[in-house]
Amino acid sequence: QVPLVESGGGFVQAGGSLRLSCVASGSILRINAMGWYRQASGKLRGLVAGITSGGRTNYADSVKGRFPISGDNAKNTVDLQMSGLKPEDTAVYYCNIRGLRWRDDPDRGLISFDVWGQGTQVTVSS
Repeated sequence: QVPLVESGGGFVQAGGSLRLSCVASGSILRINAMGWYRQASGKLRGLVAGITSGGRTNYADSVKGRFPISGDNAKNTVDLQMSGLKPEDTAVYYCNIRGLRWRDDPDRGLISFDVWGQGTQVTVSS
């Protein structure tokens, strides 16, 4: 298994900043992609920002220029630096990491994984 631990959510006034961090643990061989998603109350979960192992990034239009994503494949971490926060950014933010890990019995080889964090609440007041 690949547990994810998220941190950094909280309450902030409009215009403020927060930094979300996510770290994966376990017998990870390779990370292929990492991303942050969010789900506001009554809405579907959607991509905020993603980054591949090669460093290619993509962003939701609503956060471009405000929420740069960064990843460290060696440390199995992905961060989201959020600035210029708006009330409409209020949501539960989820980390997602995909890659390859060793099976519990390494003699059985590798298996892909696609795991989610527990979610961290971000609330932006107007």
